[in-house]
Amino acid sequence: MSYFRELPNVRYQSFLTDKQSSQDYILVKNIFRRAKIRDDLQNVFTLFNKYEIKDGMRPDLVAREVYGSTEYDWVVITTSGITNIREEWPLSNKELYDYCDRVYGTSINDIHHYMTTEVKDSNGRLILEKGLEVDSDFSISHPDNYGGILRPVTAITNFEYETDINNKKSLIYILKPQYLQQALKDMRNELFYGESSQYIDQKTIQTENTLNTSP
Repeated sequence: MSYFRELPNVRYQSFLTDKQSSQDYILVKNIFRRAKIRDDLQNVFTLFNKYEIKDGMRPDLVAREVYGSTEYDWVVITTSGITNIREEWPLSNKELYDYCDRVYGTSINDIHHYMTTEVKDSNGRLILEKGLEVDSDFSISHPDNYGGILRPVTAITNFEYETDINNKKSLIYILKPQYLQQALKDMRNELFYGESSQYIDQKTIQTENTLNTSP
């Protein structure tokens, strides 16, 4: 089931130079029609598997690995909630380095910001969680040494910052294979047209012909 093959059609008045009359129409795909997984299923986590996108993997390759066919790349994208593939799909390691080199140049290893490291007391109780963005001079009182000071801070470079963002994009949730056929059926139904003045059939509507000048 190719996504674009399943998109419904629009009979649109022809603006082609070789049209025979103002009654000529051309059949085009309605690219503005978008399918998504049913709202009532979107948050049912038992329907999804956590998946880590490996270095250099494209949606079609993920689809082949999970569903056995590259045609289901759009299922991978849709069910994982991705709406902008260019921005939300992870870069390969080479693409990431090239991007950072282009954006930061010689400043690629300069400090971007500072973050906390984890701090526990001698009883294993969490005092400070890891990963909070702080100033470079951030400090806390030592949990086991009255009057002592800790500086639980680590510097994050520009490259590390971009790598962390990219790594987060690599973890997605995709539909389990056993639910694929039902999802395809639901999405196909969602793409169908309802009754309207433009309705021809479930897969086709026709726009108004503004070129028709007959009374």
